[in-house]
Amino acid sequence: MRVAVFSTKPYDRRFLDAANAGRHELLFLEPGLTPATAPLAAGADAVCAFVNDDLGAAVLELLRQAGIRLVALRCAGFNRVDLEAARRLGLTVSRVPAYSPEAVAEHALALILALNRKIHRAYNRVREGNFALDGLLGFNLQGRTAGVIGTGQIGRCTARLLAGFGCRILALDPYPHADITALGGRYVDKATLLAGSDIVTLHCPLTPETHHFIDAGAIAALKRGAMLVNTSRGAVIDTRAAIEGLKSGAIGSLALDVYEEEGDLFFRDLSSTVIRDDVFARLLTFPNVLVTGHQAFFTVEAMSAIAETTLRNITEFARHGVAPDALSVEKLA
Repeated sequence: MRVAVFSTKPYDRRFLDAANAGRHELLFLEPGLTPATAPLAAGADAVCAFVNDDLGAAVLELLRQAGIRLVALRCAGFNRVDLEAARRLGLTVSRVPAYSPEAVAEHALALILALNRKIHRAYNRVREGNFALDGLLGFNLQGRTAGVIGTGQIGRCTARLLAGFGCRILALDPYPHADITALGGRYVDKATLLAGSDIVTLHCPLTPETHHFIDAGAIAALKRGAMLVNTSRGAVIDTRAAIEGLKSGAIGSLALDVYEEEGDLFFRDLSSTVIRDDVFARLLTFPNVLVTGHQAFFTVEAMSAIAETTLRNITEFARHGVAPDALSVEKLA
C-alpha cells in the first residue's frame, strides 16, 4: 500500500522505516493533517496520522474523495476522530491501543519526583552558581496518599510504581481492577479521592464524561496543597480553573505532559517565536508548575511498539481488508 504519513518527525521515519522493512511505500509528510493539507494524500491508499492531527468529518470527506480507505493512527488517543463520519464514509480507522504503559507511567513518576524535589529549579540554580536550598523543600513519598484516576494499563503501572515508593493508593475507575486491590489500594468515589490524596495523577481517556473532569469544583474539593499530574489528555483538566487553583493555593503544584490546546504548540520548535497562547504562557510563570511537551510516550520501546502495531494494522488491512485494531462506534458504545 501507498501510505501518506502526516506529522512526520525524523524519529517517526526511523522507527516506521524499521518496522515497515520495505513492505509498503511510505510517503513521509512533515505537515500535520488538516483540511488544507489533506490533498497531499492524493494517490495514497492509506494515511497514517498522529495524536493532534485533525480527523474531523471535513478532513475525512476529503480523504475519502482522494481514495483513502484506511486511517492508521500511530497513537492510542482517538478523540480527534469523527468515528460516525468514518463509518458513513466507509473508512477503516485503526489505532495503537497499547504500546508501553511503563513509558508513560515512568514519566508520570519522573514528573512527580522532579516537581516535589524542585529538580527543575535546582538545576538552573546550580548552573548559575547558586547553591542555596531555600525554596527547594520537598516531602517524602513514603507514607503519602496517591490518587490514581483511571486504572487501565498505564494507571495500574503508575500505581505499582507509587506503591513501591511506599504510597497508599486510592483509585477511581468505572471498571475496578484486581491489581489495584492486590497493591493494597482502595477504589473510592471522586470526592473521597480528591479530598484524601496528596498526589492526584490522571490516566483516563478523553471522553465527553472526562472532559474537564478536573474543573473548578474538583479543584475546590482537592486536599489543599495537593500535587496534580496529567499525562493523559489535556482537556481532562480545565486549564483556566487550574490557574485559579494555583493562585489560591488549592493546587500545591502542577505537572503537565499534555495541554488542552497543545495542537498549536507541541511537537515543534517555537523557541524563536512568541507564544501567543496567553493561558499556556500564564502557566509557565508559576514556579510550582512543570510542563513537558507530550513526551511521556517517547522511549525506544514505546516508539518501536507503536511503529510495529501501526504497520501490522496497515499490512493486515492490505491483505484482508480488516485492521486488527480497528475502531468503530459500535465497539465503543
